[in-house]
Amino acid sequence: MTQRSWGRFAGHYVEMVIAMFVGMFALGFLLDAVGVSPSYERDPELAYLVMAFDMSVGMAVWMRFRGHGWAGTLEMCAAMFVPVLPLFPLLWMGVIDGMGLMMAAHVAMFPLMLLAMLRRRDEYTHAHAH
Repeated sequence: MTQRSWGRFAGHYVEMVIAMFVGMFALGFLLDAVGVSPSYERDPELAYLVMAFDMSVGMAVWMRFRGHGWAGTLEMCAAMFVPVLPLFPLLWMGVIDGMGLMMAAHVAMFPLMLLAMLRRRDEYTHAHAH
């Protein structure tokens, strides 16, 4: 791959992180505004799943706008949910608390997003229409 295509790849990764946080903050703000916002202290599982959904919406909207197919879009969204597979049992055993769950899942999702992108490297290295 050329330096230019790796630049596109890196740029797309940054776009995904931004879209993820935009979804998280925008939808989280709306949930707070209507009084539906689970807390990591009381309902850590629900709080994380809602946040992962919010991040996924932001990424999915942006990826579809940029012309990505559903398979790649769903893989990127899966990177928001996959980290809790080993973390929920640790939460239930008392090894981590709700905030630890959220922090560990966020740390894990970034390399998982990168792996999803590397899996479809060609899709993320070419220029998009939008």
